Amino acid sequence: MDAQRPEIANSIQTGSFRTNYHDVGHGAAVLLLHGSGPGVTAWANWNKVFPYLKGSFRVIAPDLAGFGFTERVEGAVYNMNLWVRQVVDLMDTMEIEKAHLVGNSFGGALALTLAIRYPARVDRLTLMGSMGVSFPITYGLDRVWGYTPSQANMEELLEIFTYDHSFATKELVQTRYESSIQPGFQESFSSMFPEPRQKGVEGMAGSQNYIRDITHETLIIHGREDRVIPLETSLKLFSLIRNAQLHVFGKCGHWTQIEQTEAFANLLLNFFRA
Repeated sequence: MDAQRPEIANSIQTGSFRTNYHDVGHGAAVLLLHGSGPGVTAWANWNKVFPYLKGSFRVIAPDLAGFGFTERVEGAVYNMNLWVRQVVDLMDTMEIEKAHLVGNSFGGALALTLAIRYPARVDRLTLMGSMGVSFPITYGLDRVWGYTPSQANMEELLEIFTYDHSFATKELVQTRYESSIQPGFQESFSSMFPEPRQKGVEGMAGSQNYIRDITHETLIIHGREDRVIPLETSLKLFSLIRNAQLHVFGKCGHWTQIEQTEAFANLLLNFFRA
């Protein structure tokens, strides 16, 4: 890892492109799948959680295709099939037969799809502020997916993401804005969820009819004040998944892992050790 660019870590071939990923700790594998905010990287999404988990588990967090510092292939079509294939290729190349999955928002829809298509590759499943079922697109999600680069727009998004706006520091706004204007970042991001963006919500819910078939032990986590993905989505997932438990944080927005880092990490540790 480059001390100047901690978001750039390891590189591994996954199909036709190389994936940037973090790999810390030892033990059973835990795969962290980030959300779809502008300028997002696995590091930005998960680095606060790494110290809590790495003492007990091997924590692997990739930049998903089209995001972060994973190689962008000209003409790539960013969709669920590509992201599923990337994760399976990553696990195959690293010789990981089975892993716990933690999916944040868009990454939750990906985790659900992996559990449905490759159930034997998934141990326990955690969904945080997850997509995966249909809902009317929120103002917050529409602003996230419709982001155009500016510091003012990034500041608005970080306030949408958080209940406690003190987490949306000027330094974080600047860092995330600068990340969003890295070469190729906005080009790939803006191609993923074009208008009408409700279509993107439905695309993330493509496996909804199969969610009832999921038998994995599942932990569902949501911030009560989430303005991006409504709490109702997690209530719906809780009603569909037979072996599910639900934890809701009050006074918490979409970034549970940032606003409630220690409590969130302890939920994961207890759930994976059970």
